[in-house]
Amino acid sequence: MLACVKAQWATKNETMSRVRNRIALVWGWAKAHGYCSGDNPAAWKGHLETLLPPPGRVAKVEPHAALPYAEIGSFMAKLRKQAGHAAKALQLIILTACRSNEAIEARWDEFDLERALWTVPAERMKAGREHVVPLPTQAIKVIESLGGRVAGEFLFPGMKRGKPMSNMACLALLQRRMARPDLTVHGMRSSFRDWVSEQTAYPRELVALALAHPPGDKAEAWHPLGSPLTKRIELMQQWGDYCDIVQPMKDR
Repeated sequence: MLACVKAQWATKNETMSRVRNRIALVWGWAKAHGYCSGDNPAAWKGHLETLLPPPGRVAKVEPHAALPYAEIGSFMAKLRKQAGHAAKALQLIILTACRSNEAIEARWDEFDLERALWTVPAERMKAGREHVVPLPTQAIKVIESLGGRVAGEFLFPGMKRGKPMSNMACLALLQRRMARPDLTVHGMRSSFRDWVSEQTAYPRELVALALAHPPGDKAEAWHPLGSPLTKRIELMQQWGDYCDIVQPMKDR
C-alpha cells in the first residue's frame, strides 16, 4: 500500500489521497462482509499518517481565479449582452454568490419570487443542509426572463430531457466566448466575499451564511427565517446594486 501511493504522494497528492481513501473504503466493506481480515492497509489514522507527510503539507491549494470586485459591474454589463442559458446562469451565480452546481441544477419549485427567496434543498448543498438564498431584484429579473415556470423542471434544462444544462457551460462561456481564461466561475464567490470584506461592515458570520459556510454551532442557532435572513436580504440587495455600477476595467 505504501509503495502504491508514496512515489507520487508529493507530486500528485490530491489524486493519491483519493486512491488511498477508495482503497480504505473497499477494504473496510470487504472486511465487514467477511471477505478479508486484519488491519486496513490503507487506513490513515494510526497507520499511514506515521509514514507519510499530511496532505496539507505537500498539497498547495491554488485559489480559484477571481475577478476584482471593482470590475464586476463592467463585467456584468458585457455578460448581459451574451445570449443563451449559460449567460443567465452565470448572472444568477454572481448575483446570489452561489456555487455553480446549485444554480445549474435549480428547479422552478425552489423559488418563491413573491418573497424573493430561493430555497436550495439539503440534498443539493455541499454542507448537507437547506440553504435559503435572498434574491436581489437583479436576480429576480434574470429568473423572470427565462420564461414559463414548470413545477419540478430545471431553470436551465440541458440537451437531454430531464437533465440540467452541463456544469461546464458557464466555464466555456466565461473562458471562450467572453475570452476570460484568467477567471473561473467559482472565483466569482471570492469577488463577492472580497467586496463584503472591504466595502461593507457586515460580520463574518453573516458572510459565511451567505456563502453557505456556516461557522459552527453559533450559525446553526440562527433560524433561517429570523433576523440574520433580514440582514442577508439587505446584503444581497446591496451586492446586486453594486453589480450594476459600471467602472472602467483594466485592459487585457
